[in-house]
Amino acid sequence: MRIAVIDLGTNTFNLLIAETNGNGVYNILHNSKLPVKLGKNGIDKKEIRPDAITRGLNAIDRHLHTVHEHNVEKTYAYATSGIRSAKNGEQFVHMIMQRFNLEVEVISGDREAELVYQGVRQAVPLNGEKALILDIGGGSNEFIIADAENIYWKKSYPLGVARLLAKFKPSDPITIEEIEFISNYLEERFCDLFDEFRRHKVTALIGASGSFETIVAMIRAEDPGFETETALMPEAVDIDLADFENLYQKLINSTLKERKQMKGLESMRLEMIVVATLIIKFVLQKLKINRLVQSNFALKEGVMYELLHMKAVTA
Repeated sequence: MRIAVIDLGTNTFNLLIAETNGNGVYNILHNSKLPVKLGKNGIDKKEIRPDAITRGLNAIDRHLHTVHEHNVEKTYAYATSGIRSAKNGEQFVHMIMQRFNLEVEVISGDREAELVYQGVRQAVPLNGEKALILDIGGGSNEFIIADAENIYWKKSYPLGVARLLAKFKPSDPITIEEIEFISNYLEERFCDLFDEFRRHKVTALIGASGSFETIVAMIRAEDPGFETETALMPEAVDIDLADFENLYQKLINSTLKERKQMKGLESMRLEMIVVATLIIKFVLQKLKINRLVQSNFALKEGVMYELLHMKAVTA
């Protein structure tokens, strides 16, 4: 059986197509993402602008063409922060149903965090150690403290990169004062995260989704010798903290024009990558974490895992 999962994120719409024989194991046939920027010019007003709706519908159309080309039998779609927090999010979901006959499930922040965890734990061997998992999105950031067996704490914060950009409108390049403003803002709003972190012995920060993929791609572009750690599965990469620090400094001192020339940096992330790395830098520094791991699996792989453990999709 072939199954497709479409993740309707705030910045990108992501597609995963996999094949399973019904034993809970799946083989990935296709993995792609399309830029949509649903929050552009509207996220601070809690609305999806008409041009963003058009980009979203076009992305769904393209993904469904890919789904049909792969002879997929079941397609599942999930919407996250950009849609669930928009005043016209329900209307957008209805438009997708009318145009494509595709039912979209709008999930809560807690549910999003659970699915991210289910994805990450397939990629990163957590074993008995607790880790802090972070998914940086356009609309929200999900934090999860967990090991291979349990989630001990989770929370979704409506502090995604698109929201922070809309709120602070940083200069080009971002100034030291603006970095301090954003860091202080995060300090105030992440206070319960800090409390939970102190309660648990956390050994690593595991990053999921696009921002972390971009960081790894940029480091690799600068250092062709950069390889995955042999102790990890291929779906996970250890990021040297010195490499991350060098990249962070390079990004916060860069202009948009300069970032357009940087290797490994996709055009869809030119504006957002500075604030994304700022969030990571803040968390690493505040919590004094000395290991950073990137997981290639996130929400859509978590959905796939859960689907294959439900009788409804067994072959």
